[in-house]
Amino acid sequence: MTKPSLVVASRNAKKRREIEDLLAPYHIAVLSVTDFSDVPEVVEDGDTFAANAAKKATQTARFLNCWVLGEDSGLMVDALNGAPGVYSARFSGEGATDEKNNAKLIAELVSVPDERRGAQYLCHAAIADPSGTIRLTVEATCRGRIIREPRGSNGFGYDPYFLIPEYHLTFGELSSTVKQHLSHRARAFERLIVPLIGLLE
Repeated sequence: MTKPSLVVASRNAKKRREIEDLLAPYHIAVLSVTDFSDVPEVVEDGDTFAANAAKKATQTARFLNCWVLGEDSGLMVDALNGAPGVYSARFSGEGATDEKNNAKLIAELVSVPDERRGAQYLCHAAIADPSGTIRLTVEATCRGRIIREPRGSNGFGYDPYFLIPEYHLTFGELSSTVKQHLSHRARAFERLIVPLIGLLE
């Protein structure tokens, strides 16, 4: 039996790998827009994670005529009124990198005491059918705290600074096995799997 295919509307290789790992037990073949030569870049100009996820899913599905997962996620820091939010990947501006984004985040929090450094990661996922119609959406969060020095080299983005208090470990220190059950993305995909399988069958 042929595996059902799903295209991930993301050029982030680490995010694609994380999504592949989450879907692997369910025998869904995961492709990426980078597996195709001419998929146009989607401008993520929505003011919410939901808007960006839906736009990525819809535009990519229409172009490729297949089922597409659009996912947008990011960090929301309480003391920064929810920033960087939808700007998480480009928080430091033109030419943003994980290192530059983290440096800006830590600089903005330098005078904020530890007890006020609460934050959450949020993931919003949208599934579009080959016509570009959104058929399924889910959203989930994971609460934590921003520490002052990076710890761990796993993950990506702000992970080395995002501490899970119950584990006394950052996302950068957690194993991928633990993160697959604990993270905002893992929690969103737990809600996504059963209805997604129903759609793809």
